[in-house]
Amino acid sequence: MQAVELSLFASRIEAVCEEMGAVLRRSAFSPNIRDRLDFSCALFDAEGELCAQAAHIPVHLGSMAYAMRDLVRGVAWQAGDMLIVNDPYLGGTHLPDITLVAPLWVAGELIGFVANRAHHADIGADSPGSMPISRTLDEEGVIIPPSFLLRGGESNGELLATLIARTGNVHQVRGDFAAQISANRTGLARLEALIAGLGVEAFRVGLDALNAYAERLARTTLAQIPDGEYRATDWLDDDGCGTESIPLCVCVCIQGSDVSVDFAGTSPQVQGNLNAPLSVAAAAVYYLFRCLMPEQTPACAGAFRPIRIEAPLGSLLNAQRPAAVAAGNVETSSRVVDLVAGALAQALPERIPAASHGSMNNLAMGSREPGRRWDYYETIGGGMGAGAHGGGQSGVQTHMTNTLNTPIEVLEMNYPVRLRRYALRHDSAGAGRRAGGEGLIREYEFLAPARVTLLTERRHHAPWGLAGGRAGAVGENRLNGERLAAKVSLRVEEGDRLALLTPGGGGWGEPTD
Repeated sequence: MQAVELSLFASRIEAVCEEMGAVLRRSAFSPNIRDRLDFSCALFDAEGELCAQAAHIPVHLGSMAYAMRDLVRGVAWQAGDMLIVNDPYLGGTHLPDITLVAPLWVAGELIGFVANRAHHADIGADSPGSMPISRTLDEEGVIIPPSFLLRGGESNGELLATLIARTGNVHQVRGDFAAQISANRTGLARLEALIAGLGVEAFRVGLDALNAYAERLARTTLAQIPDGEYRATDWLDDDGCGTESIPLCVCVCIQGSDVSVDFAGTSPQVQGNLNAPLSVAAAAVYYLFRCLMPEQTPACAGAFRPIRIEAPLGSLLNAQRPAAVAAGNVETSSRVVDLVAGALAQALPERIPAASHGSMNNLAMGSREPGRRWDYYETIGGGMGAGAHGGGQSGVQTHMTNTLNTPIEVLEMNYPVRLRRYALRHDSAGAGRRAGGEGLIREYEFLAPARVTLLTERRHHAPWGLAGGRAGAVGENRLNGERLAAKVSLRVEEGDRLALLTPGGGGWGEPTD
């Protein structure tokens, strides 16, 4: 396949993912999907290997790329099927992330799959927002093993009714499921039309060429990293259940164009919910190495073939059922990025930036009072780490999340909350020749009693600087001016004010003054 043909082919299959995302966003009911864009869409071949993805959420997409092969293998697929799953130990990440997978058949032959993953703020946990301070997976909500939501084109009404019954907002949840189904149907239609024009054999040739090209670019990039073993240790603040300063360790081994990432030495799984399946750790590793590759590197399986990942079974990064994982997907994945970046900074000091704010600063809240049930969830940005060639951006989402903030108007229109302050947190950035970015201050006033859960990090272990740059400021959580723990669940009353002050990014290089 000629270069121009390959470029057009890559753009066309990526466009399928982009259109899936547009359909999902425009037809979703919940602010979490419609406004924050907490969803992802991708295409896979008949073996479950990643073919293309839209520029959505790195932790969604990387984990799907790692786990989809095992998920689709052994399923007796039929035309018109749509599989639903959120089980973290069977291809999911954490329970709020619900994945729908649909096969594409052409002339009776399985050609590939379309998939989307979207975060549902209510997945049936007792705690509003379904991001509790949990100790087991069962406490986090409804566990959905791989099940057919549609079988041969017929809806599984019993399953859908069961899932909706476990949530409080029937209208919203039903609408979001319909949006996810519609997104997959759009992807199937567009992919089928593309294959009709190319032919099945040409489509497969295109995928082979795309993977080969991606692997060449990946290996060229990796071969430029000096050979050696690079080690790093970083820490999570605590698990909310009494375990503090939880170590994560990595050894990155570079040998030619092959990379081994070994997390031996990382803490065993903990009682709280910072545990993660290996697919989540893999997502962070894939993301970081993908950032080192040329911009035109296709986001397909070929780009990740040179990378091997290992973590001890039963460790924080390869947890076993029934370990709780709600924060593993959001907080632990963020720390894995910092961890692996810290190791690679030894080999590539001019290319790796200082640590960013390192937390998605998760806020879940709502009410379970009869007639007043509501669920809300959002992540909040912070400061980006500085690098050798530029300072860090302020007040942004970084690394494993790619969501927007919830617009103030949407928040106040849908929930009994008023946003009192939303501003940059001055003097939170790490100093350096290149300064890190500033964190954020986001303050809420409650207009009715509610239950609030915070799952936050970098409240004790600061985002580190590099090359003599200073660390960013740690974050703070406050209720009516009183400091709260990094992870806490509490009741608030009408008139109470909750403020999240998010961490700044680390600086790069010795400060000049």
